[in-house]
Amino acid sequence: MSRVPTQAAMKATLQAYVDRINAGDAAGVTALFAPDAVIEDPIGSTPHTGEAIAAWFADTVAYQTRITPVAPHRGSHGDEALLVFDVEFTPPGGERLRIRSADACRFDTAGRITSLRAFWGPDDIGPAES
Repeated sequence: MSRVPTQAAMKATLQAYVDRINAGDAAGVTALFAPDAVIEDPIGSTPHTGEAIAAWFADTVAYQTRITPVAPHRGSHGDEALLVFDVEFTPPGGERLRIRSADACRFDTAGRITSLRAFWGPDDIGPAES
């Protein structure tokens, strides 16, 4: 029988994810992910793995990304938890944008993220509030 991380451990990792992105700590965010992790953000796009995850978070920091949770982190009876948030960022040469998203994350027994699937679509993106 395999062990699953506790809800507290999963929620702590989600909070560290928010805190490290907001602090501009790309390496710290990347360290929250297992070596074989997969990020699909948004669902339906090309998944990121390996070194592409570090590059993804380097861009995240470069875009001055700020995450604001809009609901408490949600656990489960298994190895998954959910983060519901607004994210604001400025893409190169663009205006500041906001995406309303929910990230469903799966965790390994060490509490590292093994899978992140971001739920958002075209209707969930727009200009950031000033």
